Amino acid sequence: MIDSPERPSDGRSLQATWPGYVVPMFLFMALTSAENSLPHVAIGLYVVKTVVVTVALLAFRAPWRDIRPEARVLPMAILVGLVVFVEWIVVDPLTPHLGWLGGKRSALNPFADFSDPTMRVLFLAVRFYGLVLMVPVMEELFWRSFLLRWLTHPDFQGLPIGDFSWSAFAIVAACFGLAHPEWLAAIVCACAYGLLLRQTRSLFACIVAHGVTNLALGIYVLTTHTWQYW
Repeated sequence: MIDSPERPSDGRSLQATWPGYVVPMFLFMALTSAENSLPHVAIGLYVVKTVVVTVALLAFRAPWRDIRPEARVLPMAILVGLVVFVEWIVVDPLTPHLGWLGGKRSALNPFADFSDPTMRVLFLAVRFYGLVLMVPVMEELFWRSFLLRWLTHPDFQGLPIGDFSWSAFAIVAACFGLAHPEWLAAIVCACAYGLLLRQTRSLFACIVAHGVTNLALGIYVLTTHTWQYW
């Protein structure tokens, strides 16, 4: 365990900022569940989910102060993102899928679902925005800025970014795996991003790595038609 935080956070500050970490993730998970349960309207629900989560991120944006763009972290972040992409597509096919873990993905196929090329392009623009920007920001704020520190110390805002206990690291990795159908690949992914955070002390590095992983996965899905990965 790490030491207790040296800078106790103001309780009012904590009350004001915690929704920004939790609410977008809660909305995303709830709407993803609805999307998977109602495949006949999955496309519409995905668009609604993207809009709703984006609005929540904007409305509760106090945690954005944890994101500090730094050029120094870009090479390592991009490398980690690409390594995680490779491990995802290598590890997942070798892993038994457990139906009760992480639910399932809607596996939307824009070429089958849209006969109008313009609508297809518009949907892909929304899909890649969600994949490459919205999800990395939302998930890194929740998993590695909030939960990782909160499990280390309840007064998590008193901890610098990148300070966490190894027990919190293990719990977050396990929970991240439980939240994904590709559970083992997701656990490896969470470990990689967590170690990147510890090394760089930069949430921005994790967001970049996550975005690179998702961009590579999105391109892979489009070129191989392995729609189950999104």
